[in-house]
Amino acid sequence: MYTSFRSWLNMRYYLEAASVLQLAIGFSLSAAAHAEPGGDPISNIVDLGYSKYQGTVLPFAVTQFLGIRYAAPPLGELRWRAPQDPVPVAEIQSADQVSWHSCILGVLLTPQKFPPICIGLGESENLNKTEDCLFVNVFAPSNATTKSKLPVWVYIQGGGFVTNANANYNATKLVLESQHSIVLVNFNYRVGPLGFLASEQVRHNGDLNVGLLDQRKLLRWVQKYIHLFGGDPSHVVIHGASAGAVSVTHHLTAYGGRDEGLFVGAVAESIAWTPSLTVAESEINFESFAAQLNCSRSDPVACLRSLDATTIQTLGGAPDDYLMSLQAKLLFQPAIDGEIFPDAHYTNFYRGNFLDVPLIVGYDTNEGSLFAPNASTPDEVATFVKGWYVKLSEVQVQQVVDTYPPIESVPGRAEYFSSASKIFAEGIFHCPTTWISDMAAIYSRKKVWDYRYNVLDGIAIAAGLGVPHTFETEAIFGTGQAESIRPGFAGAGASYSTYNAAIVPVIQNYLISFVKTLDPNTYRAAGSPVWKPFHKRSDVRIKIQTNRTAMEAIPRDLRERCKLWYSFEDGISSGEESGSGG
Repeated sequence: MYTSFRSWLNMRYYLEAASVLQLAIGFSLSAAAHAEPGGDPISNIVDLGYSKYQGTVLPFAVTQFLGIRYAAPPLGELRWRAPQDPVPVAEIQSADQVSWHSCILGVLLTPQKFPPICIGLGESENLNKTEDCLFVNVFAPSNATTKSKLPVWVYIQGGGFVTNANANYNATKLVLESQHSIVLVNFNYRVGPLGFLASEQVRHNGDLNVGLLDQRKLLRWVQKYIHLFGGDPSHVVIHGASAGAVSVTHHLTAYGGRDEGLFVGAVAESIAWTPSLTVAESEINFESFAAQLNCSRSDPVACLRSLDATTIQTLGGAPDDYLMSLQAKLLFQPAIDGEIFPDAHYTNFYRGNFLDVPLIVGYDTNEGSLFAPNASTPDEVATFVKGWYVKLSEVQVQQVVDTYPPIESVPGRAEYFSSASKIFAEGIFHCPTTWISDMAAIYSRKKVWDYRYNVLDGIAIAAGLGVPHTFETEAIFGTGQAESIRPGFAGAGASYSTYNAAIVPVIQNYLISFVKTLDPNTYRAAGSPVWKPFHKRSDVRIKIQTNRTAMEAIPRDLRERCKLWYSFEDGISSGEESGSGG
């Protein structure tokens, strides 16, 4: 019947498209309802002044632009410098290269081909991972206009500041779930040595923390151009996961909490505060790095700029086991520079030096399970603690080990795995999140909402991982749109299409509501409970769990253990005066 496979595939596509045509028309009308009179309709070609980009209008009234340059390629002399404006190009640039990838609405295949991401620690340059990587993706309702003023959701990916781990998530389902009432943006930023090499020599011959400066550049790009996609530059909400959530806290405290009008609300999902070094403390690491790459002569920065990106990111061909080690990863984190990173995380919030905007902060129940060693003895736990907290004394390390005895038997895991997992969860994730809530309750006039994500997935449970780090991300973006390869339990997250499907609209609409109104309750999903804000006299958070979402108290025993972690921080108090017991 069909003359070729291609003609058969085309016919199948059009038949499937027809099956959702009526739904697409409804979406189109919804998008049009948000448009204000007088604006120009957005099209699949947008003129940014420095370049024109051609995107793709999808059959369900979402237009996607994949791979717009928001900054010049950070190559050559621009390596380790603040991002510069894009170089003007006269020709129309493609932001619509497509390949059939994933299912939307259970029927229609989404055309997408994302731009290269930033090369990470231990990675080699190729077509998909390069140093020339400062690209942004935009997902917008097709019937919006330049005066629609739709709320803007900017997603900052994670990856421990050493890789672009959550790059190029497809936001189409979120735009659909919002009834075409938001514009969503995600992007790449420099990581590893190329993003976070720290030394006074780098400061003198360039800029520090350029990965964070990339993010700042993107936020300014949004201010200047997002109206061309139907977005409102005066209503931008930033959202990050893991290192992306840490980035959110950096933007809250940048330059002492200076308000540059870049965003009006923030969501920090699984904040991971690892111990940070000052630039002075980073000098020995810089010297070792330069020497390893034979660049320890009079101008090491110039020498390092002459090397290719693969040599830089693999530390001159270091062994893979070292490149994947904790020791290597901790070398390339944001450094306390007195500017975009003014002081230690806890201190910035303790002093109230952060933006006063509405916040959502939270974590997964078992944040530490992906990172903890399969420890069999207290000594192995102590070694793990020393690796992460290099500044702790032997006495302090022993305090930590004594505070976290084995608490439960985990299938397939050694006796002290649960201890190491809980230490990592609370020391790196849970207690920093609680600290931010406490400080916001003291200093902020705006509300903060806390959550604990507790959606149970059979594959993750069987792997002994409980509810692991950032497990909510697949639910937030929708099934098939934020797929990640998780060590030890490939296939986890598939339950969002089956027995955990009911939780997807719950978490999506809490966040969509927050992006639109700075309150997660205004447009929450039908049947979802009211999410009460945290404050000094109401020590509560929401537990997000399939068919069991409800408010709960923050446990007192958690707060007591958090006091131990707070006591390790210089210049802050861990007593009752620093919040509601935290």
